[in-house]
Amino acid sequence: MAEPAVADPALPELTRSEVNRYSRHLILPEIGIEGQKRLKAAKVLLVGTGGLGAPLAMYLAAAGVGTLGIVDFDVVEESNLQRQIIHTTRDIGRPKTASAQDRIKAINPNVKVVVYDTRLTSENALDIVKQYDVVADGTDNFPTRYLINDVCVLAGKPNVYGSIFRFDGQVSVFGAPGGPCYRCLYPEPPPPGLVPSCAEGGVLGVLPGIVGSLQANEVIKLIVGGGSPLVGRLLLLDAWNLKFRELKLRKDPGCPVCGEHPTITAPVDYELFCGLKETNEVPIDDITALELKALLDSDPGVQIIDVRDTHELAIGKLPRTKVIPLGQVVRRRDELDPTRKAVFVCKVGNRSALAIRSLKEAGYEGPLLNLKDGVNSWAQDVDPQMYRY
Repeated sequence: MAEPAVADPALPELTRSEVNRYSRHLILPEIGIEGQKRLKAAKVLLVGTGGLGAPLAMYLAAAGVGTLGIVDFDVVEESNLQRQIIHTTRDIGRPKTASAQDRIKAINPNVKVVVYDTRLTSENALDIVKQYDVVADGTDNFPTRYLINDVCVLAGKPNVYGSIFRFDGQVSVFGAPGGPCYRCLYPEPPPPGLVPSCAEGGVLGVLPGIVGSLQANEVIKLIVGGGSPLVGRLLLLDAWNLKFRELKLRKDPGCPVCGEHPTITAPVDYELFCGLKETNEVPIDDITALELKALLDSDPGVQIIDVRDTHELAIGKLPRTKVIPLGQVVRRRDELDPTRKAVFVCKVGNRSALAIRSLKEAGYEGPLLNLKDGVNSWAQDVDPQMYRY
């Protein structure tokens, strides 16, 4: 049995109302009165109140976790509502932290909610994390994942990790005593643009509910000190075929954060580490939707190259579009006329930028432009009849 994350012998008493509310926990010998008191005493930090953060916050609130810290700097958008069930239609435009706080208090008014309406950064992360017993990672980008991992190791806090993409999910517990950390599994991030975000690649709406609930399960086990937490184990989920697999993870003695001779002893520049800051990278010229409209009107020879997958094109595409999926761009570069401007487009501009960079690295010398913010910007600024997604 794992050591509980909340080990203070002076645990708070349960009120008569709380005994009634948590009665189904109390009759479980694995939790019981003492376990429920530990939940009441616990402080859990949720980084992100989106797809994963939604079930995390709601189930931990219902379970009686005494203090929930929620970190998010985003606002609720309509496209969030397909999976982020902590928010509702009337919350569109509100800060996610405000919406999440209201829902948590509606579920369980006994829970103390601490709101951090800000981005987690290398400057504030350690000060925030050290106030909590457990951290649950509900983020969707590599810089923040590495930041959470490193800060949790430095502060001695377990990190309940979850990630989702399309139909696939992962869950593990990093940074627990004797266990590996995220860097033991992924020493280096993938090259920028190689792994699309959920906004570009899509995600099955119920998937974050499954993965976030599994994370909540791990948080509860860590708090009460029961069961077998996913320390040294990576749970993989294929939701479309409903298959689970488990991989064994080992602590890397050479890990720069949790290894025998750590070289990272304070938060670093994670944007630079993940290659998201411009260094000597090949420069890319952007064009706005309005500028592109003017260019199309004045130059009939402009090439519009859409690198999205075929099923995305059914949602909407620009006029005079030639479709070359991202993975085929370099191989099919002879289909481009290097004497004419070529404007590359995708949903939000990330994949098209990667296509341009790949072409330049392959030696293509024609003029290349990237539609800034993708076809969504065209739908917003030029063609309101076109769908944004």
